[in-house]
Amino acid sequence: MKHILYQTQGTCSKMIDVTADDNGIIQQVVFTGGCHGNLQGISKLVTGRKIDEVIESLKGIRCGTKPTSCPDQLSQALEELKQK
Repeated sequence: MKHILYQTQGTCSKMIDVTADDNGIIQQVVFTGGCHGNLQGISKLVTGRKIDEVIESLKGIRCGTKPTSCPDQLSQALEELKQK
């Protein structure tokens, strides 16, 4: 299993806790802070998917005028997790 606690930057959420198995399948995503309902939904949608698929889907998403978003921060957390 791979695990990361990723401190977000530029979003309402403050931390993302991600666990993936050795095959690169996301097992769990928990956001701390942010829009609870939306982030619970994102967590459910990405659980069971391959890390690379999720990165491709979420990378570059912006929140309003911010240069990033919670989904984009998740993609960055997953990129770091892949390096472990």
